[in-house]
Amino acid sequence: MIYANWPAPSNVTAFITTRERGASRGIFSAFNLGDHVGDEPSAVHENRSMLQDSLGTSRSVCWLKQVHSNFIVAAEESDNPQEADAIYTYQKELPVAVMTADCLPVFFASKSGDQVAVAHAGWRGLCAGVLENTANCFAEPSELLVWLGPAIGQKYFEVGDDVRSAFVAKDLDADQAFLSVDRSNKYLADLYLLAKLRLQQLGISAIYGGDFCTYSDTRFYSYRREGQTGRMASVIFFS
Repeated sequence: MIYANWPAPSNVTAFITTRERGASRGIFSAFNLGDHVGDEPSAVHENRSMLQDSLGTSRSVCWLKQVHSNFIVAAEESDNPQEADAIYTYQKELPVAVMTADCLPVFFASKSGDQVAVAHAGWRGLCAGVLENTANCFAEPSELLVWLGPAIGQKYFEVGDDVRSAFVAKDLDADQAFLSVDRSNKYLADLYLLAKLRLQQLGISAIYGGDFCTYSDTRFYSYRREGQTGRMASVIFFS
Protein backbone atom coordinates (compact mmCIF):
# COMPACT_ATOMS: atom_id res chain seq x y z
CA MET A 1 0.00 0.00 0.00
CA ILE A 2 1.05 3.56 -0.65
CA TYR A 3 -0.37 6.04 1.83
CA ALA A 4 -1.37 9.54 0.85
CA ASN A 5 1.39 12.06 1.56
CA TRP A 6 -0.68 15.06 2.62
CA PRO A 7 -1.38 17.01 5.84
CA ALA A 8 -4.81 15.49 6.43
CA PRO A 9 -6.16 15.20 10.01
CA SER A 10 -4.74 12.23 11.91
CA ASN A 11 -8.12 10.48 11.96
CA VAL A 12 -8.15 10.21 8.13
CA THR A 13 -6.67 7.12 6.47
CA ALA A 14 -6.07 7.22 2.70
CA PHE A 15 -4.05 4.89 0.51
CA ILE A 16 -3.83 3.09 -2.82
CA THR A 17 -3.01 -0.59 -3.09
CA THR A 18 -0.26 -2.01 -5.30
CA ARG A 19 -0.29 -5.23 -7.29
CA GLU A 20 2.15 -6.97 -4.93
CA ARG A 21 1.36 -9.96 -2.68
CA GLY A 22 -2.08 -11.36 -3.41
CA ALA A 23 -4.05 -14.38 -4.61
CA SER A 24 -4.37 -13.52 -8.31
CA ARG A 25 -2.18 -15.23 -10.88
CA GLY A 26 -0.90 -14.67 -14.41
CA ILE A 27 -1.70 -11.31 -15.96
CA PHE A 28 -3.65 -10.35 -12.84
CA SER A 29 -0.80 -11.10 -10.44
CA ALA A 30 -1.10 -10.54 -7.62
CA PHE A 31 -3.39 -8.19 -5.65
CA ASN A 32 -6.13 -7.54 -8.18
CA LEU A 33 -9.26 -6.03 -6.64
CA GLY A 34 -11.32 -5.67 -9.82
CA ASP A 35 -14.18 -8.13 -10.15
CA HIS A 36 -14.96 -7.10 -13.75
CA VAL A 37 -11.67 -7.74 -15.56
CA GLY A 38 -11.75 -11.51 -16.12
CA ASP A 39 -9.84 -12.66 -13.05
CA GLU A 40 -10.92 -15.72 -11.06
CA PRO A 41 -13.76 -14.62 -8.74
CA SER A 42 -12.28 -16.64 -5.86
CA ALA A 43 -8.97 -14.79 -6.16
CA VAL A 44 -10.67 -11.39 -6.20
CA HIS A 45 -12.76 -12.39 -3.19
CA GLU A 46 -9.63 -13.45 -1.30
CA ASN A 47 -7.85 -10.20 -2.20
CA ARG A 48 -10.81 -8.09 -1.10
CA SER A 49 -10.98 -10.05 2.16
CA MET A 50 -7.28 -9.37 2.73
CA LEU A 51 -7.86 -5.69 2.10
CA GLN A 52 -10.83 -5.60 4.46
CA ASP A 53 -8.87 -7.34 7.22
CA SER A 54 -6.08 -4.75 6.93
CA LEU A 55 -8.33 -1.74 7.53
CA GLY A 56 -8.99 -2.06 11.24
CA THR A 57 -12.71 -1.34 10.83
CA SER A 58 -15.62 -3.75 10.87
CA ARG A 59 -17.49 -1.76 8.22
CA SER A 60 -17.21 -3.05 4.68
CA VAL A 61 -15.58 -1.14 1.85
CA CYS A 62 -18.12 0.64 -0.35
CA TRP A 63 -17.31 -0.20 -3.97
CA LEU A 64 -18.72 1.41 -7.11
CA LYS A 65 -19.74 0.27 -10.57
CA GLN A 66 -17.58 2.75 -12.46
CA VAL A 67 -18.73 4.06 -15.84
CA HIS A 68 -16.33 6.94 -16.68
CA SER A 69 -18.96 9.48 -15.69
CA ASN A 70 -19.15 12.59 -13.51
CA PHE A 71 -21.64 10.94 -11.12
CA ILE A 72 -21.01 11.04 -7.37
CA VAL A 73 -22.97 9.19 -4.70
CA ALA A 74 -23.18 9.03 -0.92
CA ALA A 75 -21.73 5.84 0.49
CA GLU A 76 -24.12 2.98 1.20
CA GLU A 77 -23.23 -0.38 2.69
CA SER A 78 -24.69 -2.73 0.10
CA ASP A 79 -23.87 -5.83 -1.91
CA ASN A 80 -25.01 -3.96 -5.03
CA PRO A 81 -22.48 -1.26 -5.95
CA GLN A 82 -23.90 2.06 -7.06
CA GLU A 83 -23.17 3.29 -10.58
CA ALA A 84 -20.90 6.31 -10.25
CA ASP A 85 -17.26 7.41 -10.42
CA ALA A 86 -16.94 9.23 -7.12
CA ILE A 87 -18.17 8.53 -3.62
CA TYR A 88 -18.28 10.49 -0.36
CA THR A 89 -19.21 9.82 3.25
CA TYR A 90 -19.92 11.60 6.53
CA GLN A 91 -19.95 8.28 8.36
CA LYS A 92 -17.13 7.23 10.68
CA GLU A 93 -15.18 4.06 9.93
CA LEU A 94 -16.89 3.59 6.53
CA PRO A 95 -14.25 3.01 3.83
CA VAL A 96 -15.04 4.26 0.33
CA ALA A 97 -13.08 3.22 -2.75
CA VAL A 98 -12.53 3.57 -6.47
CA MET A 99 -10.52 1.28 -8.74
CA THR A 100 -7.93 2.37 -11.30
CA ALA A 101 -5.25 1.08 -13.66
CA ASP A 102 -3.91 4.34 -15.21
CA CYS A 103 -6.84 6.66 -14.53
CA LEU A 104 -6.34 9.24 -11.79
CA PRO A 105 -7.66 8.57 -8.26
CA VAL A 106 -8.32 11.81 -6.39
CA PHE A 107 -8.73 11.86 -2.61
CA PHE A 108 -10.63 14.60 -0.76
CA ALA A 109 -10.81 15.39 2.96
CA SER A 110 -12.27 18.22 4.97
CA LYS A 111 -9.74 19.98 7.16
CA SER A 112 -11.81 18.98 10.19
CA GLY A 113 -11.65 15.31 9.22
CA ASP A 114 -15.42 14.78 9.32
CA GLN A 115 -16.03 14.09 5.62
CA VAL A 116 -14.01 12.32 2.93
CA ALA A 117 -14.41 11.35 -0.71
CA VAL A 118 -12.54 9.70 -3.55
CA ALA A 119 -13.02 10.08 -7.30
CA HIS A 120 -12.06 8.03 -10.34
CA ALA A 121 -10.89 10.59 -12.89
CA GLY A 122 -10.31 9.10 -16.29
CA TRP A 123 -10.13 11.73 -19.00
CA ARG A 124 -13.86 11.49 -19.77
CA GLY A 125 -14.97 11.95 -16.18
CA LEU A 126 -12.35 14.61 -15.55
CA CYS A 127 -13.46 16.58 -18.58
CA ALA A 128 -17.14 16.18 -17.63
CA GLY A 129 -16.59 17.58 -14.12
CA VAL A 130 -16.29 14.64 -11.75
CA LEU A 131 -13.85 16.57 -9.54
CA GLU A 132 -16.09 19.64 -9.39
CA ASN A 133 -19.08 17.48 -8.49
CA THR A 134 -17.10 15.76 -5.76
CA ALA A 135 -15.77 18.98 -4.25
CA ASN A 136 -19.24 20.50 -4.25
CA CYS A 137 -20.45 17.76 -1.90
CA PHE A 138 -18.46 19.50 0.81
CA ALA A 139 -19.71 22.57 2.69
CA GLU A 140 -16.57 24.59 1.91
CA PRO A 141 -14.93 23.27 -1.28
CA SER A 142 -12.15 25.86 -1.18
CA GLU A 143 -11.07 24.55 2.24
CA LEU A 144 -10.50 20.99 1.07
CA LEU A 145 -7.33 18.95 1.17
CA VAL A 146 -6.71 16.94 -2.00
CA TRP A 147 -4.21 14.20 -2.86
CA LEU A 148 -3.65 13.06 -6.44
CA GLY A 149 -2.91 9.35 -6.39
CA PRO A 150 -0.89 7.29 -8.89
CA ALA A 151 -1.93 7.66 -12.54
CA ILE A 152 -0.35 7.34 -15.97
CA GLY A 153 2.37 9.91 -16.60
CA GLN A 154 2.25 12.38 -19.48
CA LYS A 155 5.13 10.67 -21.28
CA TYR A 156 2.96 7.59 -21.87
CA PHE A 157 -0.55 9.01 -22.21
CA GLU A 158 -1.07 9.62 -25.91
CA VAL A 159 -4.47 10.97 -26.96
CA GLY A 160 -6.09 12.38 -30.07
CA ASP A 161 -7.07 15.94 -30.83
CA ASP A 162 -10.65 15.10 -29.80
CA VAL A 163 -9.49 14.79 -26.19
CA ARG A 164 -7.48 18.01 -26.26
CA SER A 165 -10.33 19.88 -27.93
CA ALA A 166 -12.84 18.64 -25.35
CA PHE A 167 -10.78 20.06 -22.48
CA VAL A 168 -9.84 23.30 -24.22
CA ALA A 169 -13.50 23.93 -25.08
CA LYS A 170 -14.19 24.09 -21.35
CA ASP A 171 -11.00 25.88 -20.30
CA LEU A 172 -8.45 27.53 -22.60
CA ASP A 173 -5.75 27.05 -19.96
CA ALA A 174 -6.06 23.29 -20.42
CA ASP A 175 -4.03 23.56 -23.63
CA GLN A 176 -0.84 23.71 -21.55
CA ALA A 177 -1.49 20.12 -20.40
CA PHE A 178 -1.09 18.75 -23.95
CA LEU A 179 2.27 18.24 -25.63
CA SER A 180 2.17 17.76 -29.40
CA VAL A 181 3.97 14.70 -30.78
CA ASP A 182 5.30 14.03 -34.26
CA ARG A 183 2.25 12.13 -35.50
CA SER A 184 -0.55 14.33 -36.82
CA ASN A 185 -3.16 15.35 -34.26
CA LYS A 186 -1.62 13.31 -31.44
CA TYR A 187 -0.77 14.71 -28.01
CA LEU A 188 0.69 13.62 -24.69
CA ALA A 189 -1.81 14.54 -21.97
CA ASP A 190 -0.92 15.47 -18.40
CA LEU A 191 -3.76 14.12 -16.25
CA TYR A 192 -2.22 15.57 -13.10
CA LEU A 193 -2.08 19.08 -14.52
CA LEU A 194 -5.60 18.84 -15.94
CA ALA A 195 -6.86 17.86 -12.49
CA LYS A 196 -4.94 20.64 -10.76
CA LEU A 197 -6.35 23.24 -13.15
CA ARG A 198 -9.91 22.11 -12.42
CA LEU A 199 -9.34 22.07 -8.66
CA GLN A 200 -7.68 25.47 -8.65
CA GLN A 201 -10.68 26.96 -10.44
CA LEU A 202 -12.70 25.92 -7.39
CA GLY A 203 -10.35 27.84 -5.12
CA ILE A 204 -8.63 24.70 -3.86
CA SER A 205 -4.95 25.35 -3.20
CA ALA A 206 -4.05 22.47 -0.85
CA ILE A 207 -3.28 19.96 -3.61
CA TYR A 208 -0.69 17.24 -3.06
CA GLY A 209 0.64 14.17 -4.86
CA GLY A 210 0.90 13.73 -8.60
CA ASP A 211 4.37 12.22 -8.56
CA PHE A 212 3.81 8.62 -9.68
CA CYS A 213 3.41 6.97 -13.08
CA THR A 214 1.42 3.75 -13.26
CA TYR A 215 2.76 2.93 -16.74
CA SER A 216 6.46 3.04 -15.86
CA ASP A 217 6.20 1.74 -12.27
CA THR A 218 5.51 -2.00 -12.31
CA ARG A 219 4.16 -1.95 -8.76
CA PHE A 220 0.96 -0.74 -10.38
CA TYR A 221 -1.48 -2.20 -12.87
CA SER A 222 -1.50 -0.29 -16.15
CA TYR A 223 -4.12 -0.78 -18.84
CA ARG A 224 -2.05 1.14 -21.40
CA ARG A 225 1.00 -1.02 -20.69
CA GLU A 226 -0.69 -4.42 -20.50
CA GLY A 227 -4.15 -4.32 -22.03
CA GLN A 228 -6.06 -6.85 -19.95
CA THR A 229 -4.95 -6.38 -16.37
CA GLY A 230 -6.06 -5.96 -12.75
CA ARG A 231 -7.11 -2.94 -10.75
CA MET A 232 -5.75 -1.11 -7.72
CA ALA A 233 -8.07 0.28 -5.07
CA SER A 234 -7.89 3.82 -3.69
CA VAL A 235 -9.46 3.76 -0.24
CA ILE A 236 -10.26 6.53 2.25
CA PHE A 237 -12.11 6.68 5.57
CA PHE A 238 -12.04 8.53 8.88
CA SER A 239 -12.34 7.42 12.49
